[in-house]
Amino acid sequence: MTEIEARIQAILDRFDVSSDQDALDPDSLECSITKDENFPLNCVINADNLHAMKRIPDDSVHAIITDIPYGISAEDWDVLHNNTNSALRGSSPAQQKAGRVFKSRGKPINGWSEADRAIPREYQNWCATWAGEWLRILKPGGSAIVFAGRRFMHRCVCALEDAGFSTRDILAWERPRAVYRAQRLSIVFERRGDSRNAARFFDWRVGNLRPTFEPVLWFVKPYKIGTTIADNMLNHGVGAYNEKGFSRYASQCENVLQIGMEPGEGGLHPTQKPVRLMQALIALVTDESHLVLDPFAGSGSTLVAAKNLNRNYLGIEADSHYAEIAKKRLAPDLFSTQC
Repeated sequence: MTEIEARIQAILDRFDVSSDQDALDPDSLECSITKDENFPLNCVINADNLHAMKRIPDDSVHAIITDIPYGISAEDWDVLHNNTNSALRGSSPAQQKAGRVFKSRGKPINGWSEADRAIPREYQNWCATWAGEWLRILKPGGSAIVFAGRRFMHRCVCALEDAGFSTRDILAWERPRAVYRAQRLSIVFERRGDSRNAARFFDWRVGNLRPTFEPVLWFVKPYKIGTTIADNMLNHGVGAYNEKGFSRYASQCENVLQIGMEPGEGGLHPTQKPVRLMQALIALVTDESHLVLDPFAGSGSTLVAAKNLNRNYLGIEADSHYAEIAKKRLAPDLFSTQC
């Protein structure tokens, strides 16, 4: 067994997985290993994120930057509750007849049932399952920056604060393009043959305003009582933010971000974010050689951004399809393993 094969096998043993001959091919990507801890760097792990994070040492990650599921049932992987109402995924009989646009919206917010009203609480409970692990593995003063949905972001805040995080700020990413699907109320009355009320409610719509921004939640792990941020920067390298690094991507050092996709960049994941946007956030709170973790790596945009900025990175992605996309984007310095 070559040195590279031995190092890769050590990683696989650490994560309780088996390998195949292709995985041990020295021509494929290798993961580097820290000098004093036997866990992988600069790779994607195809695994349940909670299972994988339990193997990451305490106080070892400089920043967690990720785009978590929003819990709004937009995709199968985004269903994080026990409500089985078919309308939540747009598959009720009425929605099937309404066409593709309405079907993709899912069920209107109404709270018709106890199960409906339980969805926000169940989402918070889901966030709580991993929030404690995030706190454990982050270095004191380390940041957790999280893209969250407008509907349930407050539940994510509560879960992370309950775990021990402090909320530093809420940023807003302005989306370059936002689909506006609020249906005119008049159309409903027209279908009923009620022309009087169709005219009366012509200017009224059903749904939300155009979703031109997405919230970005910024949390920090508290540093040791009795010390200062300056002390923490000397001890752990995190806690303050890098204004110059951030300003390379944003015209002003403010909490509204206007960074769009580069030509041809999109289409790899339903919730894909621009690499330059992720670079801005990484540059804000980390330095070169720091370790950036994305426990919901998707197609790997955070990891690509970290690589571009000479950071170490670790991605965890449960979906093998997206883990493979991330691997290809990071080639030729990525090894993908499976837990």
